[in-house]
Amino acid sequence: MYIVVLITCPGEEEGHKIADALLKERLAACVNIVPGLKSKFWWTGKIHTAEESLLVVKTKKSVLRELIKKVKSVHQYTNPEIIALPIIGGSKDFTKWIEDETK
Repeated sequence: MYIVVLITCPGEEEGHKIADALLKERLAACVNIVPGLKSKFWWTGKIHTAEESLLVVKTKKSVLRELIKKVKSVHQYTNPEIIALPIIGGSKDFTKWIEDETK
């Protein structure tokens, strides 16, 4: 099964660091870095606002556990957002590419 993993981080530079770590270990076939995200969220009992980047990671479900472990080891947040969504359809050529480029 193929998945898309959404990860937020405090900026583009950290996004590149996380993306490089995932790609080097073949835990992702592709990582899109979307800068300029504005987030509002509850943390430590109050509402916070932050400028973040969003990472959109294309990978396989079979490497998700290892991907989460790697992200947590390089991410500066105590509790980073790491959310996996199934890819329920799409180009067979694209999903084959994900298969070929990940562990």
